[in-house]
Amino acid sequence: MSESLVQTTDPELRERILHGIGELLPRVLKRELPEIPKDACLFDDLGLTSAGTIELILELEESLDIQVDVEQITEDDLRTVTRLADYVAGHLIAED
Repeated sequence: MSESLVQTTDPELRERILHGIGELLPRVLKRELPEIPKDACLFDDLGLTSAGTIELILELEESLDIQVDVEQITEDDLRTVTRLADYVAGHLIAED
């Protein structure tokens, strides 16, 4: 069973990812959040930690039934909710 990277800019998938991040962040952060602006900084504005980032991506994979290649993720990819959604949408792993 080989894996390959799926490059996608599917707007519907990206919206599902954005929605998923918005739903999962309060659980990962263990606190209620008002509406989360898409340009909110995950670390500075929302207080996400590096451990929380891993938890968020794992929860996102489980809730959307996807796999994300996190080996090339950078701090910049984690800067905002939108950047994270863009990274996830562009770095899906397809299982053959």
